[in-house]
Parts: sequence; structure tokens; C-alpha cells
Amino acid sequence: MNFRDFFKKATDIEEGPFLYQEKMATEKDFPSMLEVPTGMGKTATAILCWIWRRRYNKPEIRIKTPRRLVYCLPMRVLVEQTRDCAVTWLNNLGLLGGVAKFEDNGNRKRLISYEPCSGDDDPDMIRVHLLMGGEVDQDWDMYPERDAILIGTQDMLLSRALNRGYALSRFRWPVQFGLLNNDCLWVMDEIQLMGNGLATTTQLQAFRRLFNTQLPTRSLWMSATMHEDWLKTVDFDAELDAQNKQKPLDDDYNNQVFMDRYRARKKVIKADFEINDDGKQAALCAQKYHESGTRTLLVVNTVKRAQAIYRELQKLKTKKQDGLKAEIVLLHSRFRPHDRNDNLYRLLAQPNEQGCIAVCTQVIEAGVDISAKTLITELAPWSSLVQRFGRCNRYGEYDEEDRATIIWIPYADLDDKKLKPDPYTADELRTAAARLKDLTDAGPQNLPAAHDTLPFTHVLRRKDLIELFDTTPDLAGADIDVSRFIREADEYDVQVFWRDIPETGPSPDEKGPTRDELCSVPISKELKDKKNFWRWDHLEKCWLKINAGALYPGLVIMLGTSQGGYSQDVGWTGKEKVTPPVSHAFAPELESNDTDPQTYTNTWQTIAEHTDLVMQNLTELLRSMDGYSAILHEQVRAALIEAARWHDAGKAHEQFQRAIPEDAPEKALWGKSALKMKPYDRKGFRHELASALAMLSQGLPDLSVYLAAAHHGRVRLSIRSLPHETRPPHISQRFARGIWEEDILPETDLGGGIKSPKKSLTLSYMELGDDPQTGPSWLARMLKLRDSLGPFRLAFLETLLRIADWRASAYIPQAEQEGDK
Repeated sequence: MNFRDFFKKATDIEEGPFLYQEKMATEKDFPSMLEVPTGMGKTATAILCWIWRRRYNKPEIRIKTPRRLVYCLPMRVLVEQTRDCAVTWLNNLGLLGGVAKFEDNGNRKRLISYEPCSGDDDPDMIRVHLLMGGEVDQDWDMYPERDAILIGTQDMLLSRALNRGYALSRFRWPVQFGLLNNDCLWVMDEIQLMGNGLATTTQLQAFRRLFNTQLPTRSLWMSATMHEDWLKTVDFDAELDAQNKQKPLDDDYNNQVFMDRYRARKKVIKADFEINDDGKQAALCAQKYHESGTRTLLVVNTVKRAQAIYRELQKLKTKKQDGLKAEIVLLHSRFRPHDRNDNLYRLLAQPNEQGCIAVCTQVIEAGVDISAKTLITELAPWSSLVQRFGRCNRYGEYDEEDRATIIWIPYADLDDKKLKPDPYTADELRTAAARLKDLTDAGPQNLPAAHDTLPFTHVLRRKDLIELFDTTPDLAGADIDVSRFIREADEYDVQVFWRDIPETGPSPDEKGPTRDELCSVPISKELKDKKNFWRWDHLEKCWLKINAGALYPGLVIMLGTSQGGYSQDVGWTGKEKVTPPVSHAFAPELESNDTDPQTYTNTWQTIAEHTDLVMQNLTELLRSMDGYSAILHEQVRAALIEAARWHDAGKAHEQFQRAIPEDAPEKALWGKSALKMKPYDRKGFRHELASALAMLSQGLPDLSVYLAAAHHGRVRLSIRSLPHETRPPHISQRFARGIWEEDILPETDLGGGIKSPKKSLTLSYMELGDDPQTGPSWLARMLKLRDSLGPFRLAFLETLLRIADWRASAYIPQAEQEGDK
């Protein structure tokens, strides 16, 4: 199968790919930047070219193509449509891992549902995973040796690449940090909308070169208004970090389909009214210009105005005479997933006899494959306008006689210093207005060239990234805030869900949210006025009441239904008195400091048995990666294997063994319980710290010690006690994470013929400086390790051991499997 046949099979586009797409898939060098006009298939280019290069190209190309495609988008509505495309294309190619269901809605095949399988499916298949607010596939990181496509918002992906994953267990941060900075092709789409996040992507690519990665990772930046200068940040070197330039599109100008889109006619008219918040004039404008049987898009700059216009259009529909007959759709980022998906489906469906008027915010600017005959848009920055224009007569389906129309709405006075045209500045709007002044046709071939700059208010530096490697919160329990490196300050969101709870708050047994419950809400006055917020406290294992000052981006909070704020029709407003909850029957178990759901098991395993299983899984994992271009250094591999052998030695500690249920089989040093463990007598106990201290006493390498200590994500660069810990009887006795000075660890069978001798544990490593008996402190050892290997490589090694441990915990003996059958 050649690429043209491959492309046709995937997309059902009989004309096949454009020439630039074919070149990107088949040529030796893959570009780091891609600029093509809107509607010319950037999404298909990125995804299908990766699949081709990974699976069908020459062996030397395949082996250099990363296993994971990370598709980063600026807003969530784009994520779902991109996911649907990827799943559909893989399904058509017979490469889709998981189970998908489709239906035909008249003009396209619609994906109804998709569930990536948990690992029991064919390992040669490619799974697609979502990472966005309200929906994060939780098991994508279980199989790093397999090909996968990760599609998410910049909030979810960049926060994970910075080791501070939004809506993710803090203990899992290092795993996804390690995987997203190794063995990945990052694709940044619609970079003109990314703000500070764009600078973070270029800095991360530079740091992967400067600090080294275990497996190569590279980036592709895409836009219809690409400027190479946008990528130039303090550590980014275009010659090293974006080596290959895009080749000209000259050959495609001879392609009829390409040229039909490029020459599409779009008449431009200036509206005879200005932007206002009541929405009446914009609604009347939509009624005036809308044509039956067609689609009209009305794109505005704020959610508040979109909601106001939607309400006015609904009023026009209720008029008995000359009432509006078209279907009205509202689409913005402040809906719960189910409501948003319903609205998006109605927008994408073929318009009925009366047609459809869709009121949208910036969510429509990019990635949404849709075409309208009429576009009404508020004045916006030029790069945003170009994207909006691309949603009008997108395929050139309307000709000179049946012409498509664009109406743009100006601001009343851009020179008014009191004006704050949220979320844009007056200067960028003034520049756009000047370009529109003499523009009569907004077809791609008629748009004036522009060289606008993208100002970054915060840029990630080396010091920032190094500090982010440690996931231990400060003494006040706070973490380093990465939101400034992901979005601008006025775009900070939290994830909100509603439950029927008493005024005193939820009980500790109240479950966490499902994806369908969550709504992305800005940290604004409307939210802060709610006053009562509840977040899960993993240390105290309860819902903690917080005030408005404790809200921060990415936080997941619970509100009572009586606090209101959300409407199914218009989304978040902050004003509704009551918000009905949605089903949470399948809500996940909330994680605490003492739990790690990935390591739960239904079988009894002694420490030796479990360790042997971890060794087996780690060996298989390393073997599966040996065919890749980067193989672990022999010394590093040996340290990793040694860490696996010793990682659970601390489970011989009496605190762990006393938590084993009384109904356990004959007495043994158990490593895994088939029944629910009892609470530890000492709050905050962590067996992995005991393992690490035993390893230090044996003189094992610091790398092995670190990997064993970090295999649950609780103990990493520093050792200190937590506020809720049980204190030892003697005030001078050191303690940390449930380990007390001079605790005895008995002799332990670690499997493989290796035994850990009986040891008295010392916490002298907590102290600063060198100890005459034990040598450098824990912090000094770990900082030296981090700086010698680099944060990306160290996190990747940490990840390999943790995944081997997860897989060993999920092991079910053959006899039990047959019994289940």
C-alpha cells in the first residue's frame, strides 16, 4: 500500500492527499513547522503522517519515529473532534485498539463511543486517549512500549509535561512527566491561540536537548498563520530544536481541490452597529443575513455575550409573526461534557430545511471541521479572524453567483482607555480593524500578509523546570504554580461539579467526580461569590472546606446543588439558583496518601512472589524497548534491576504486616493482600522509605535507592515528616513517613535467592550535611543524581519501575483465571 492508497482508506477522501501531505509522510526529514491555509488538512497531516512513518515507512524511518503522538490543542472542543477523526481513521485502517461504535448522521460517520481497552487487546493496535478537563483516560501510561495517540488541551498536557498534572493524582505526576518528555512527537496545533503555552512548548523542546532524554522527543508547530519568530524563546535554538523547515506548497497549487479552497470567495461587510452586551442587534443581524437550509456562524469574544445573543435569538423564535425558524445552537467552553457534546453534534449535523444559526466563542476558531455560508464575527486579533474566516465557505462550495458572506462587528471606540475588550488588547484589535478596512473578499488568496508578534508574559526557565522535578509540597502544603506557563492570567479555570450535600459539607465517603459532572469555570467573581467550596484532601482523607482565596487553576472542587451557577441550556453563568447533579454511579475511588489504586490486587502475594513478578514485568518491558534507538546504559539498567529487587523490602516492617487482615492464609511476610488492608497504626506510614533506608545501609547505588523510594510517588527528593503523622514516644527520636529511628526491619526473602538482612533503620539521612557514619544526606544524594542524569531521564527510569509494579499487582494466577471463566 502506498501513501495515497493509505490516505484514501483512512479518510474516505477519493481525491487522496495533497502533495505536501504525501511529502511529509514519505520523505526522510520530518518538518518542525507547518503553515498551510485553513481547510487544507493539518489535522490529517499530523496524525496520518505519524501513523505512516511509524508503521509503513522504511525501517530506518520507523525506528526514529516516536511511539507516542501527543496532539496538543488550545481548547477542549477541538480535542473531541480531533479524537473522533483519529479513531475513525485508525478504525478504517484496521489499526484501532479498543472498541468504537459509529452511526451515520446524514453527511458523515459519527463516533458514538470509544473505549480504549486496558491492555488485553492486541499490542500492535494503536489506542487513542483523551486528556482534557473532565475527561482524562487513566491508563494510557500503563503501556509505554506500545504506540498510542494522546489528544488533549494545553492545560492537561503541558501541566503534565511540567510535573504538575491538572486533574491527576499528585503521586502520578512523575510517571506522566517522564513519559511525555521521552519517546514522543509533540504536535502543537493552532499555536496562535496558545499564549504563554507556546513559549513553554519551545522551552521544553530546548530543555530536552540540554538535559537529554532517555528516548528522543521532537515537536511540530502548526498554524494557518505561522511565524518562525513566535518560536524564539531564550533557550530555543531553531537550528537544533527545529531542524527541518517546511517545503513550499508550490506543487499543490496545481491541485484542483486545493485551489477551490484557496480561491474560495467570501464577501466582507462591516456591520452598521457596534459590539454590546445585550445581544439584541447581533441577533437581529443573524436573522437578517441567515438563509434557509444553510449554516450561519455568529462568533463572539466572550461567553457572556454568546449567552446573551443566544437568549435573544430564542426570543425571536417565539414571535408569532416573522419569527425565526432556524435551529439555534450555543457552543462555548463553559458546558458540562454531555451538554457540550449535544450542542456540537447539532452544529456539525447537516442543516435542515430552515437551516441552523450557531452562536460560538473562540472554540470554533480552530480544529472544528465545519463550513458556513454566512459568518458574523466580532472584531478580534488578525490571527483569530483568519481562523474564523476559514469556517466560512471552507471548501469553496459557494461560487460568485451564490456567494458566501462575512459580516464583522466593530468596537465602539478602541481609543477609549477604559475599554478592556476581553480577552484581547486594544492594540491588536486596532491592527485587525486597519486590515479589514479595505478588505472586500476574505478568501485565503486575498488575505494580506501579516507579521504580528506574540508577547509572552511568562517564560519557563531552566531553574523553574529543575525545581518542578520535586513534587513534595512546601511546609504550608502548597505546590509550585505552573498556570502562568500554560495560559494568560485572565484564563485561569477550575473544574466544578455539583452534589446534593448538606450545608455542613460532604461526608468522607462522598465519591469523586465522573467526567460528565465536571464543568470548566473561570476563577471569577461569580464563582467566588459561592463561598463554600470543597476539595479532596489526600492526607486527611476527607473533603476539606476552602475559601475563595485558596482556588487555583486545575483544582477540582465540589459545590452543593443549592449553590447553583449552571444551566443546561446556556452553561455556567454563576446566577442559576439550583444546579441539578448528573449521575455519578461510576465515580472513582478517591486516592489518599495511604492508597495507590494502581497497585491494588485480588490475590495473595508474598514479598518474594510479588518481587519476582515485578522483575519479570520489568525485564519484559526493557526487552520490548531494546529494538529502539536508545538502549539503557548497562550501569543504569543494573541499578534499575536492583531497585526492582529491593523496592518492597520495607513491607517486612511490622507496621505493614500488622495491617494485613486477620483472614490472611498461613503466616508469611505478605507483600500483597487479596483483602482490604487495615489502617496503619502509625499515620503516614510508607513502606518504600523503609526499603530505601535498608538499601542505603547495604551500600547500594543512590540510583537504585531513589528508584525504590519513588515507586509510589510519595518519597522522592526529600525526606520529612508530615503534619498528621503519629509521633514516637521520645521527643528526640527522628521520624518521617511512619518510620521511626531504630525501627527494626527483619530478615526478608526478596526472591531470586536474595535476602535482605535484619537491619536497624536510621533516619540520619534527613539531616543536612554529611554524617560521619552514613555519609551525605538524602537531599544531597538525590540532587546530585537528578543533576547528573537530568530530570527527564531520571523520571523515565522511575516510571519503568512503577509500571512494572503496577503490572505485577494486576497479575492473576492461571488457576484463578480459569476459575473465573
